[in-house]
Amino acid sequence: MRAFNGPMKTGRNSLLPIELSDGGRFVCSRENFVPAYLRAFEEGILQERADEAIEALRSCRVCPRDCEIDRLNNKIGVCKSGRLARVASAFPHFGEEDCLRGWNGSGTIFFGWCNLRCVFCQNFETSQFGEGAEVTAAELARIMLDLQEIGCHNINFVTPEHVVPQILEALVIAVERGLRLPLVYNTSAYDSPESIQWMNGLIDIYMPDFKLWDAEHCRKYLVASNYAEAARGVIAAMHAQVGELKVDENGLALRGVLLRHLVMPGLLEDTREIMRWIADTLSRDTYVNVMDQYYPAHKAETEPRFSEINRRTSDGEFCHARESARAAGLWRLDTRWRNVIPHGAPVWLPMMRQRTDKRASVN
Repeated sequence: MRAFNGPMKTGRNSLLPIELSDGGRFVCSRENFVPAYLRAFEEGILQERADEAIEALRSCRVCPRDCEIDRLNNKIGVCKSGRLARVASAFPHFGEEDCLRGWNGSGTIFFGWCNLRCVFCQNFETSQFGEGAEVTAAELARIMLDLQEIGCHNINFVTPEHVVPQILEALVIAVERGLRLPLVYNTSAYDSPESIQWMNGLIDIYMPDFKLWDAEHCRKYLVASNYAEAARGVIAAMHAQVGELKVDENGLALRGVLLRHLVMPGLLEDTREIMRWIADTLSRDTYVNVMDQYYPAHKAETEPRFSEINRRTSDGEFCHARESARAAGLWRLDTRWRNVIPHGAPVWLPMMRQRTDKRASVN
């Protein structure tokens, strides 16, 4: 059930957090909002991008791993994904930021596999073990439409870095069948410049997670020494495309960058460098979620060589991380402000694939 019946009638007033609205400076009219991909679809750009991206799977460089293997013919590289995307689950997510979850939830689609090997991954069953089932473009489109039908405020692609071509292919079908929600690109930021260029003019909300700064930390904890360099490039491109985060009259995100950073134990220097870079390179008006949800999982919990991160982040470390953000000049720091009671059930899980196949075949 909902915490309240329908949206908050806030308008451009002080009921929205100042960090979100700045008194109306970052508020846009929902009535006048049109998802970016609709114009691209009408002009034939979306179909062109989808075709180009799918063809690129023949020698895959969809992410910075540059495997150059033939995923179109189901060869497998670092991300362990072939021709089809794998989906672990799809549901209205109430754990996202308030500007995404609203009162009906963010329409979250969790993709299986990943192009990183984070030793602390809290979703390692999905990212490292490939939990889920492969879906066709028509099935993925149907999942998006199901999330729209039950009232989600957006479509939230989680871990999309390695399946950008498949998303574009499915998006063409979904738009043809009535998709009209903002799209959230929820990424680790280990994306290729080509992928982000394919998404230019299609994605409304970029939500990169800038994890670590130091190359040795990236090598040890992400198994990608070039992570920070890649992240800086693509996050700057995302910001150039959509700018600072803007919301509607009810505080729901419409367009822009929402940047996440998970504070890790003992790695506050990485946090300081990342916050300085955001403020100096992007904008001091960048909306940032400094996150305290870290807990040791996966190899960080089980392997002695990662003992230094086998603990929770302390309250003092988290406070210091937020102070680092403010010291850099960042002020739009995310906070919880909307009271919501989660409701509803997953619209798609692997065990429900038979139902999904059936619906996709008749629509």
